[in-house]
Amino acid sequence: MTKRNFSMNKYWLDLIQDHEPELAFKGSTREDWEKWRSKAFPKYIELLGQFPEKVPLEAEVEYSIEDGNLIRERVVFNSDPYMSVPCQVLRPKEMKPDKSNPAIICCHGHNPYGKDVVAGIKSSFEMEEFLRENNYDFGKQMAEAGFLTIAPDLRVFGERRDGRDPFPGSDPCNVNFIKGALLGIYTLTLNMWDIMRCVDYLETRPEVDPNRIGMMGLSYGGTMTTFVAAAEPRIKAADIISYVNSFAGFAIARANFCGSQMVPGLYRYFDTDEIAGLIAPRPLLIEMPIYDDCFFIHDTLKGYEGVKEIYKAAGAEDMLWADITPRGHGFAGNKAFEFFKKYL
Repeated sequence: MTKRNFSMNKYWLDLIQDHEPELAFKGSTREDWEKWRSKAFPKYIELLGQFPEKVPLEAEVEYSIEDGNLIRERVVFNSDPYMSVPCQVLRPKEMKPDKSNPAIICCHGHNPYGKDVVAGIKSSFEMEEFLRENNYDFGKQMAEAGFLTIAPDLRVFGERRDGRDPFPGSDPCNVNFIKGALLGIYTLTLNMWDIMRCVDYLETRPEVDPNRIGMMGLSYGGTMTTFVAAAEPRIKAADIISYVNSFAGFAIARANFCGSQMVPGLYRYFDTDEIAGLIAPRPLLIEMPIYDDCFFIHDTLKGYEGVKEIYKAAGAEDMLWADITPRGHGFAGNKAFEFFKKYL
C-alpha cells in the first residue's frame, strides 16, 4: 500500500533525497571541464531569463567629501529605463586619476542598512553594533587598503526597500519575486544587471583600470558575487563570503532563502558549487566561518570541495583560495587583502 503523507516539507525532502543536478560536474581533465562549461554556461544564462534594456548611466556624484584618509562620494546612476541605483564610492585621498588603479564592487547581504554599513557609515548605535559584530565595513577596509570601492544598494534593500515594512507580514524579496515571475523577470537577475552596470560605471571612472575590477560580498552579497562573477567576465577576481553551500541544506531543508536568491529551475541543473565553478579559471577566494549559523560550515566545506574539483580540472587549482576562520557570519579579512592585491 502507498505510504500516506500530508506534509509539504517532507514532500520536498523526499523529492530531493537522491537528487543530482543535471549539469553536475563529474570530470577530472581539462577536456572534461571545457566540455562541461560549453553546456553549463549557456544553460546558466538561459535560466537567468531576460535582462533589462541598457540605458545611458547619467551618473551623478551627489557629494564628494574627505572622510579621514578617504574620499567618500554618493553616486547615483540609471541601470534600466525604470530604475536607478544609489551607491557609496570610496577611494584613498592620494589615488591618482590616471586609469591605473584597481576597483572592487562590495556587495551587502540581508541587513537593515543595505550598502551603508559596507561603506562604514555609522549613523546610530544599533548600526555601529551591527557593523562591529559582523565586521561589515569591508568596502571601507578595502578602500583603506588602496582600492577604489563601490557599494550599491540592491533592489528591495536600503534606499530601494519601499519603506521599513512595505508588505506587512510578507518578505519583500518574496513579494517582488512573485511580481516579477508573473512577467518572466527575476529579482536575482535584476540585481545581477545592476552590478553589471556598476562595472560599466567603474569603467568610466578616471581612477580605474577597466582590467582590474573585482567583486566581493557577504551572505546575499556572496550569492551576488557568485552569480555575477559566473556571468560577467569583466570581474577579474572574486571573494565569496559565506555562501557556497548546497541548495538541499540551506534552501530546501531549512528554508533559509528568499525570492531574491533563485530563478526557476536552477537546482534542476546546478548546485551552488557548479555556479561558482563557472568563475574558473579566474581567481576566486571562498571565506567559510566555522561558527556561521546562517550557512553551516559542513555545507560550505562540501561546496568548496565541489568548486575545487572544477578548478583542478580547469588547470587553475592555484587560483582557488580558501579562508576557514573561527568566527560567525561575517567578513574575516584574513586573506582578502593579499588576494586582491595579488590578482588586481
